[in-house]
Amino acid sequence: MSKLRCGLIGNPLGHSWSPEIHAILGDYDYTLWPMEEDAVAPFLYARDFDAINVTIPYKKTVMPHLDRIADEARRIGSVNTIVKEADGSLSGYNTDYFGFSAMLDRRGFALAGKKVVILGSGGASVTAQTVAADRGAREVAVITHRENTPETLAKHGDAEILVNTTPVGMFPKNGESPASLAFFPHLEAVVDMIYNPARTALILDAEERGIPSVSGLPMLVAQAKMAAELFMHAPIPDTVFGAALTAVSKAKRNLALVGMPGCGKSTVGRLFAEKTGRTFIDLDEEIVKEAGRPIPAIFAEDGEAVFRDLESAVLARFSKQSSLVIATGGGAVIRAENRHLLRENSVVLHLTRPLDALPKDGRPLSQTHSAESLWEARRDFYRAVSDAELPVDPDPALTLARVTSWWDGFSDANA
Repeated sequence: MSKLRCGLIGNPLGHSWSPEIHAILGDYDYTLWPMEEDAVAPFLYARDFDAINVTIPYKKTVMPHLDRIADEARRIGSVNTIVKEADGSLSGYNTDYFGFSAMLDRRGFALAGKKVVILGSGGASVTAQTVAADRGAREVAVITHRENTPETLAKHGDAEILVNTTPVGMFPKNGESPASLAFFPHLEAVVDMIYNPARTALILDAEERGIPSVSGLPMLVAQAKMAAELFMHAPIPDTVFGAALTAVSKAKRNLALVGMPGCGKSTVGRLFAEKTGRTFIDLDEEIVKEAGRPIPAIFAEDGEAVFRDLESAVLARFSKQSSLVIATGGGAVIRAENRHLLRENSVVLHLTRPLDALPKDGRPLSQTHSAESLWEARRDFYRAVSDAELPVDPDPALTLARVTSWWDGFSDANA
């Protein structure tokens, strides 16, 4: 029996994660079909597929060409999944509704009786509005892009749930935020539909304020699971959903290594990259390439501040990418902006080594400051930025085994 022919239509599709997700969810072919708008109707009428997903900008475009539309899709006003039935007719669904609901449930975010503020007024906003109403929100306030001003935000200071449905902060414009959480002193949860980067500036703001939060990856995978169930007319166990979520999260995230100068970040980073087929980035080497001079020369000729500026610029370039192994310099964690850059799209591992075993050659600050004083100045930064801490063994192979074992068992709590 031939496999179901499924896929995704939209424009553009170059950065879609759907094929990787659906490869885990079901045994069917999944093809990306980028197309212009005038090709959508002929594609649908040709019926040369079994089921498809639909992404921007065609979630409304497809609706007039369907034979039936599910209730949730009709209420939201858009379709993101189409199934060709046995009689050849086309049924439209909106699995984003179920994806958003699953994301809330995964983190235990209740909306009943709460004031929900939704940033943005597009299709994703309508999905959030519909779910919030169905779950008994006390009030749902929608703030459009034009209305998003300090004066408007201040009027909604009693918000308990904040949902971002805008693209502000999405790759490649990492670091931008649709609103400061300082306007919302009573927040109980922050929900950001963006899944790339893993932690947007909004999510990082929530983490620093101790507000529970969730990024958009669970929604992405949960809506794909629902779509896959519609494709195959069969339920998918939650264990498969969990496996897909973990696999995609780890595949797309960088592994960033932090720790004292000379602790072994570059050595183990290269070994781990070779083992996993990832690209290795040594931040100090990239700084040397950028400056055209060795690091001791930068310190001697321009001073530490200039070096730190270069370090931040280079880190910003690589931190927004995916699937890298990044070995940082020992002092990269000093600046708050760097800690944000490290956390936005990386799993951060702090490597430790006895202070008396740290080499000093070629390390300007290590030659002028004791290891103890550097450790005291940086210890809290290492711990604040890291997801875990592992000791380095004198044998690099043993350290690699430790890192690999930890990575295999790592699960992102925010996903």
